[in-house]
Amino acid sequence: MSDRPLPAARRAARSGDAHESQFRLLSERRFAPFFWTQFLGAMNDNVFKIGFTSLVTYQTARFSGVDAATAAFLISAIFILPFVLFSATSGQIADKYDKAMLTRFVKTFEIAVMLIGATGFWLHSAPLLYLCTFLMGVHSTIFGPVKYSYLPQHLGKSELVGGNGMVEMGTFVAILVGTIVGGEAAGFVAHGAVVLGCTCIVVAFAGRVVSSFVPVTPAAQPNLQINWNPLSETWRNLRIARENRTVFLSLLGISWLWFVGATFLSSFFRFAKDVLSANPDVVTVLLATFSIGIGLGSLLCERLSKRRVEVGLVPLGSIGMSVFAIDLFFASHARPLPAHLLSVAEFIVVPANWRVLADLFLLAMFGGFYSVPLYALIQSRSQPSHRARIIAANNILNSLFMIVSALMAMALTSAGVGIPGIFLVTALLNIVVAAYIYSLVPEFLLRFIAWLLVHTFYRIRLVHAERIPEEGAAVLVCNHVSFVDALVIMAESPRPIRFVMDHRIFRAPFAGWVFRHAKAIPIAPSHEDPQMLARAYESCAEALAEGELVCIFPEGKLTKTGELNPFRHGVSEILRRNPAPVIPMALRGLWGSVFSRAIDARWPRPLRKGVMSRLTLAVGEPLEPSEVTPERLQDIVTELRGARK
Repeated sequence: MSDRPLPAARRAARSGDAHESQFRLLSERRFAPFFWTQFLGAMNDNVFKIGFTSLVTYQTARFSGVDAATAAFLISAIFILPFVLFSATSGQIADKYDKAMLTRFVKTFEIAVMLIGATGFWLHSAPLLYLCTFLMGVHSTIFGPVKYSYLPQHLGKSELVGGNGMVEMGTFVAILVGTIVGGEAAGFVAHGAVVLGCTCIVVAFAGRVVSSFVPVTPAAQPNLQINWNPLSETWRNLRIARENRTVFLSLLGISWLWFVGATFLSSFFRFAKDVLSANPDVVTVLLATFSIGIGLGSLLCERLSKRRVEVGLVPLGSIGMSVFAIDLFFASHARPLPAHLLSVAEFIVVPANWRVLADLFLLAMFGGFYSVPLYALIQSRSQPSHRARIIAANNILNSLFMIVSALMAMALTSAGVGIPGIFLVTALLNIVVAAYIYSLVPEFLLRFIAWLLVHTFYRIRLVHAERIPEEGAAVLVCNHVSFVDALVIMAESPRPIRFVMDHRIFRAPFAGWVFRHAKAIPIAPSHEDPQMLARAYESCAEALAEGELVCIFPEGKLTKTGELNPFRHGVSEILRRNPAPVIPMALRGLWGSVFSRAIDARWPRPLRKGVMSRLTLAVGEPLEPSEVTPERLQDIVTELRGARK
């Protein structure tokens, strides 16, 4: 099946709607029924789990054989177990069948599950409630691959980040609403269990009604033969996911986020009671703060990434998560200890508690920066015929990480480590894991460095940036104004670029490290090292043969006057070995900066006046290889640059 969006998405892209606010998707049938279906499902999960957790934490005596200290972690582990057992099978089902039909099946199943849960609440039966927890995990396991493989079939590429941001925001708002409803319902001492059961059934019925409006979403691989052996299929799904190294490591990155998130979310009841000395209503405040933070972070991703899959936001997110999780540890010890459980009003008037809320909010917001680009990257770089199974592999890894999170928290609790200590351990582990992932996938860190540099110093105007191809080989040609030209182009490209760089740059401590990890191609003049020159041309040919982008600065050196130096024949030599389309580009606004060779070079404005310097990257029409000569390229690049240097 084609990976192109369905007709509604194509019409939106042609009419220019793809550049409007992501919120407009809520008015379109291709997105809105699906959004509200997953919203109600996530909400119901949390009404049930929060209600159950609240009851066993604050009304333990009503549930025989339940340990209040570890119940929250056990509930989380039971909910996640089906993801380990059945994700591989559910991924195949999502690839084989219409996703709209599967959505309606899942919502019907949810009604039956909630009838069991309501019975458990009514009878105060922990075994029945644990069974319902497991079955709700089955419900989410089946829906997970449908959820994330549905979006690329109905949204254009420019809408994927916004659509994923909306889904992430909606999920955490649903968590918030579910938390409030579940917590309030459990708070009815006499009838809380009955209110919880009725609420879960009503929400399940509402989700089933909304799901009937989800549009037809054809199967990606209708002839697929399902392997019902979960063990062999789980291994097969993980093997499929590993075929694309960047995608697989992105899956690991997302799974680590779920490890961190599960640790925090499962700890909130004990954190409120044992550390903050607060009543169950304050748990709602904590979860509301966390949910609003990750929702805002998810929505901001579209603006920060300019509606692209910007993996440079991922390291920013991981740095913020660690910083504010560590500060949360110290904030938890910088509070006065009250003599009774605080109400919401009493909790809010304590100034030290605002630091706790700020840490939770910012930790979650940076979690949004971290997760949305990774989900969008997986969706955009996965093969359409295997996308649902790759999402299933993601769910398998997520669940394994979350179970390990629960086991780690239970082990640390048994060893006498308090909730703040668990937060600190998680934050320190996050630093180690992030450093390891970025060492394996330098693209994330390099895009972050480029994104940070460019967006700190400059306000960039793009002219016809869509001409940089999102797939396939091409040679990019640009004028050479400053030492940061490559970083600017890297930051604005939709995909990685192999830069042809002067070999002397590779000996510089920082720049050399950056460009070696960016797989730049060192080149030397023929009179200095003819063998390196030949190797550079061969490396360019190999990169183009593999469908990569190659960028060369044909002047061969930085300009000393701001004007273009004569273009050399390097491009012609590259095209002679492997003909590919040539994309001329021009940078305006870097001449005169400290990064250029201007005599009166100055720092960009943020460090001088607090006003961002303006910079333009203009992209010309692609040229066929047969049309390219150094003289014509220089004329085109000169025209693209214009009078501004």
